[in-house]
Amino acid sequence: MTVQVGVSGTSFAFDRGYSYTVPDELAHKASVGVRVIVPFGRSDRRRVGIIVGVSRDADESDKLKAVSSFIDDSPVIGEEQMKLLLWLRETVFCTYYEAFRTLIPPGLGVSFEQKYRLMQKKPKKGELSDSAMGLYLSLSETDDGTELSVMISNDRKSADELIEKGFLEETDTAKQRVRDDTVSMVRLTERYSDKNIKLTPKQRIAAETLEREGCASVRELCYMCGCTAQVIKNMVKSGAAEFFEYEVIKTPEAVERDSIDDITLSACQQKVFDGVSVMISQGKPASALLFGVTGSGKTPVFAKLIDHTLKSGKNVIMLIPEISLTPQTLNRFRRLFGETVAVLHSGLSLSMRSNEYKRVRSGQCRIVVGTRSAVFAPLDNIGLIIMDEEGERSYKSESSPRYHAKDAAVQRCMHHNAVLLTASATPSIESFYSAQSGRTRLFEMPERYAPKNGERPSMPVTQIIDMTGSGRIFSDELINGIRENLARGEQSILLLNRRGYHTIISCCDCREPVSCPNCSIPLTYHKVNNRLICHYCGFGTDNTDCCPKCGSSNLRLSGMGTQRLEDEISEFFPDARILRMDADTTYSRYAYDKRFTQFGNGEYDIMVGTQMIAKGLDFPNVTLVGVLNADKSLFSGDFRSYERTFSLITQVVGRSGRGNSRGRAIIQTFAPDHYVINLAAQQDYKAFYEQEIAMRRALIYPPFCDICTVGFSGEDDEKTSLAAECFAEHIAEGVKSVSEKMPVRVLGPSKCIFEKINGKFRYRIIIKCRNNALFRSFIGGIRTDTAHLAQFRGITVYIDMNGDISL
Repeated sequence: MTVQVGVSGTSFAFDRGYSYTVPDELAHKASVGVRVIVPFGRSDRRRVGIIVGVSRDADESDKLKAVSSFIDDSPVIGEEQMKLLLWLRETVFCTYYEAFRTLIPPGLGVSFEQKYRLMQKKPKKGELSDSAMGLYLSLSETDDGTELSVMISNDRKSADELIEKGFLEETDTAKQRVRDDTVSMVRLTERYSDKNIKLTPKQRIAAETLEREGCASVRELCYMCGCTAQVIKNMVKSGAAEFFEYEVIKTPEAVERDSIDDITLSACQQKVFDGVSVMISQGKPASALLFGVTGSGKTPVFAKLIDHTLKSGKNVIMLIPEISLTPQTLNRFRRLFGETVAVLHSGLSLSMRSNEYKRVRSGQCRIVVGTRSAVFAPLDNIGLIIMDEEGERSYKSESSPRYHAKDAAVQRCMHHNAVLLTASATPSIESFYSAQSGRTRLFEMPERYAPKNGERPSMPVTQIIDMTGSGRIFSDELINGIRENLARGEQSILLLNRRGYHTIISCCDCREPVSCPNCSIPLTYHKVNNRLICHYCGFGTDNTDCCPKCGSSNLRLSGMGTQRLEDEISEFFPDARILRMDADTTYSRYAYDKRFTQFGNGEYDIMVGTQMIAKGLDFPNVTLVGVLNADKSLFSGDFRSYERTFSLITQVVGRSGRGNSRGRAIIQTFAPDHYVINLAAQQDYKAFYEQEIAMRRALIYPPFCDICTVGFSGEDDEKTSLAAECFAEHIAEGVKSVSEKMPVRVLGPSKCIFEKINGKFRYRIIIKCRNNALFRSFIGGIRTDTAHLAQFRGITVYIDMNGDISL
């Protein structure tokens, strides 16, 4: 038997299914989806791998290396997950093992190490080389396992000689990063059935209980039989019983339940529900876009659709873009559907995430709520996948594998004959174009949702304030609006999409900013700890009084982040209770839930924050939203900058006026006449879409093409530049030799917007193309071919389809 193994630690250019033979005594374990330890490379260093294929072709098997050992007794991933693994590798240019790690929670991963032990056998004179003998003598003088491993790694050639001749034993060990929660159980053995074992009266009672129950935990057995744990231990010693470990999967605490019947849909909502439920009942893969204004009541529709799907015997995945939205969404659905709801996102601890994953895999859960990675949850029989705020950039992974959650959801819907429902008040241009073209069914909810026995809330009244030449942080209109809100006991939200205190410190003499030594980016001042911090590589240093380049003490602090915004607003309103929400205040996994709950309960008057407060949150007492520096993201250098600015402003304005009082929004900007700012203030997505789609059609940007970015990074600027130019030359030559028609437009190579990050210089090539099998094979082949060239030594190359080009 031979197996094909995707080996960990390989680069994309050298990744493939490596063939290994399986020893006969281990053949029963060989199955696709099982992890193994294999020798790899010329030095036969042990590595962890995942079996991606099994065959019984014995041709040339005598030339193959053998699997060292099996980590798992049964497959870690199922048939559908293996299909997803192969799909990821083929479409997003990652390795087998990178794709595998994406499919399971980190806690189920394994840490691998090799242990060594000197054998009792003594070498005879002349039996070992001088270097091997020297290593043997050194090893025999230490009992420290760590020191032993270090000595062996420093002289691997001699160590291999000792192993080969039987003087040193090498064993592979793989430990799961998070241990399974288990309970000690007891059961009777086959020897007990022979009735030849003498038992004490108390042991006899315990044995009779086990005969009746089959097995029990030690604690349960002691309680039922009125005996001590020592009685059970003595039973095990006699051979009548045996201990075994049983994995325990924790379930969340029960919450007070709400009835799904209490949700009453409006006529508009009912129309959406009827249409999507018919699509679900048809049992065919399909997609729909729910386009509804902010506050239109998409969540009640989701709840009803989930209930309909569950009643039809199928399961549901609900994707949300931000971890900050998880607590509110999870609490709503757990009140409606109880313990059958699982949550998966990176903010959970390793053990919590592993436990939720196991609950899903075991069939205990029928609904999975989570962020991007939850799309890979091991849920069977899926009938509906909901993707809320589908246009958010967080659905796209920025590290390998660089997949988009929507593409993965499409694959799962095709496998399960399920419906993909995307929803947003500001859908991506690509999604709305697909709906307008008829490829995706479009549902609309143009009005805000009226709660039961209540009036329909109106859209907020929006005012644009020109801050040009004012030299002020707050306009009079915003200060007066907050003051009026405080007097009425209503709440306000202020959005500034930049954390920190001062965003730049520059020298007035040499005119250079105080920058990160690892990146071509100015450091941001954080007042809380009086440090300068790089938001890209994490570098931090104490605040400085002089310029690092010229030594001048004439430094100027400018720019504003959420920390300064909090201080400035507290000076205007010293008695106001202010809550700041950004990455610096939400380190704890419970911070989102706790702080948003406190704000919802009225414990704060003003919430200041970054984009995490802009979308999906529902606070009925918020009647004023202020947007500061609204135009900052308009000029980020990405063709999606207008779309993202429009979406951010539209969404945060939509947080206002969701209760009984009409909301207001004040947008402070230095570009008051810009059409994006004005259309966002009017909440007019369709007018914005017409402007944007016309521009993208004229300039040939998605949805009229795909964008492939080939990135290069290295410690030497010139070498990185040469590697990018070499790659571009291979593209130009390759296009000429392609027999089929493959339209491409190549831009670059050029430096990235941020030329240096984390000590590495960065270049990129941008290719307008069609993301099909032909192009992927073409560009992937160039990456593989160039990996062997001297110009690419020490250069990291990645390929990203339809990713972010603003960095």
